Amino acid sequence: MHQAIPFKEFWAWLAEHPNCILRAGSTDSVVYDDDDYYWRFAEEDARTLLVQVIRGKRPVAEFFIEPAHVSTVRVNPGERGEFNFDLVTEFQGQMQVIFYFVLSHGFDEQVSPVEESFKSSGHLH
Repeated sequence: MHQAIPFKEFWAWLAEHPNCILRAGSTDSVVYDDDDYYWRFAEEDARTLLVQVIRGKRPVAEFFIEPAHVSTVRVNPGERGEFNFDLVTEFQGQMQVIFYFVLSHGFDEQVSPVEESFKSSGHLH
């Protein structure tokens, strides 16, 4: 069973949960979270959003997302209590995942301030 949410709503929520990201990627790449990394979300221009993974002051990885190409975000339970957020587009009549994020909790779940503090302190969640 999966849930679908609008991309705009997902993006705003994701930007508030960077310490909950376990990994993210596209069809040809994946970036795993690390205690030395932090996730940064920005708007590159009016049509492009930017996800950066930073170590210190140096970028480790960047993803450019064009919201106009994202039809919806599908949420599915993953392995070991993880949650998969698939950014889906329609291409030639078929739905395809163009980017994905794996988080330690679901979209509807509330993270307590104690949990968030623990997560942001560099410990594994």
